[in-house]
Amino acid sequence: MDWTQLVSISLFFIFLIVFLLKMNSSWNNNSQNLPPRPRILPFLGNLLIMDMKRPHRTMLQLSKVYGSVFRIQLGFQKIVVLAGYKTVKEALVNHADAFAERPNIQLSDEIHEGILFSHGENWKVMRRFTISALRDYGMGKRIIEDKITEECRVLIKTFESYEGQPFENTAIMNSAVGNIIVSIVLGKRYQYEDPTFQRLIKLVNENVQLAGSPPVLFYNMFPLFGFLFGARNILLNNKKELFGFIKTTFIEHLKALDENDQRSFIDSFLVRQAEKNKAEGYFHNENLTAVVNNLFAAGMDTTSTTLRWAILLMMKYPDIQNKVSEEISRIIGSAQPKIEHRAKMPYTDAVIHEVQRFADIVPANVARATTVDITFKGFFIPQGTHIVPLLTSVLHDESQWEKPYEFYPEHFLDSEGKFVKRDAFMPFSAGRRICLGETLAKMELFLFFTSLLQRFTFQTPPGISKEDLDLTPAIGFTAPPMPYKLCALPRS
Repeated sequence: MDWTQLVSISLFFIFLIVFLLKMNSSWNNNSQNLPPRPRILPFLGNLLIMDMKRPHRTMLQLSKVYGSVFRIQLGFQKIVVLAGYKTVKEALVNHADAFAERPNIQLSDEIHEGILFSHGENWKVMRRFTISALRDYGMGKRIIEDKITEECRVLIKTFESYEGQPFENTAIMNSAVGNIIVSIVLGKRYQYEDPTFQRLIKLVNENVQLAGSPPVLFYNMFPLFGFLFGARNILLNNKKELFGFIKTTFIEHLKALDENDQRSFIDSFLVRQAEKNKAEGYFHNENLTAVVNNLFAAGMDTTSTTLRWAILLMMKYPDIQNKVSEEISRIIGSAQPKIEHRAKMPYTDAVIHEVQRFADIVPANVARATTVDITFKGFFIPQGTHIVPLLTSVLHDESQWEKPYEFYPEHFLDSEGKFVKRDAFMPFSAGRRICLGETLAKMELFLFFTSLLQRFTFQTPPGISKEDLDLTPAIGFTAPPMPYKLCALPRS
């Protein structure tokens, strides 16, 4: 070992010791009335007590011991967890500005532009523009309803092509839902078998799942040891390929750009870039690439995952499926389902809401950070603190839901069978960082779900009973169902 290596190793350990001393000073100083926490170990923090495949489950259990506001430490990550409906709502809604930032997490900081993980004024400008542009291209309007309706027809034909034989629906559902956001962002749709489209979907879905995998979580805790975590490299390579596709696409859009005939979200961004780049400085190519990537990930993964849960749950609970089908037959008949039907279909609406609650597809939420020092629920939380508003604790709050761990559509029905809104229904989060695609997602869920249940009865493949169906979610940043096969039998 030469002297340069000795110096490097010595500097590393000096840095590590200083870092650990600093980390264990203010964070462990209870004179500031910080939230309670489990006992921590040097370097590891609370790592040894965590279920790293599903850390939200450990957080939920800890909330029963330490209350609705508590601290944990994972390696070098210092986190305050908020649990339960009342606490999460008070933070994200009543103190929306104070809990409106994103924390500095290693991997998300490496993808720092766009909307999802961006900070400060960049986030505000990009979010305002994106919401405005999505509305311009039909979000919440008839124009996007027509696109979803047309995609429903293609999806139904694809299901029919299996002629009642078992098939796995992940790629199909991803393609159908993906085409809706692609139509807004790129101004086109793809055939389901298109290799470019399938590669795009694979990159997006793989990154969403890797982002919540144990290797990436360990990398965020110990970024100095990044070379040990191959999943991080896969994720960044996927990002590079995905960003390359997006950049190539908007270069093609530039060639035919007409500010008087804007065809897509990318066109709108490019026109704004030409108009205001010098004045604002936010409408640059890196932001465009990152925003489009955010829209792909949010627009494809969450809605298609929810629909896959919906079909699985209809097979698991055929009596509920029959009630939905009966209401569809009574209210819609053989006509094309439309958003206007939803108000007349309380049971179907309740089932869709209960799928979202039960599936709990973003259990740990997307992390927040405090923008200021704040005293919250009697505890001092410093500015810049990493906050986990634990959504699973809201959607399963025993004080809010009659049967929190069962699939029970009656959560959203009153004694007369009318649909009722529930304040603790928060699958899209809340506050300043609430999901900006909520309106689009609700429209997609209703139209895709009712169109499929109007045409098909979903059953388990031969030899598999409904009791055999596994409702254990897969591991990832979102929580999709485990892959399963279904039989789509035409309704008589």
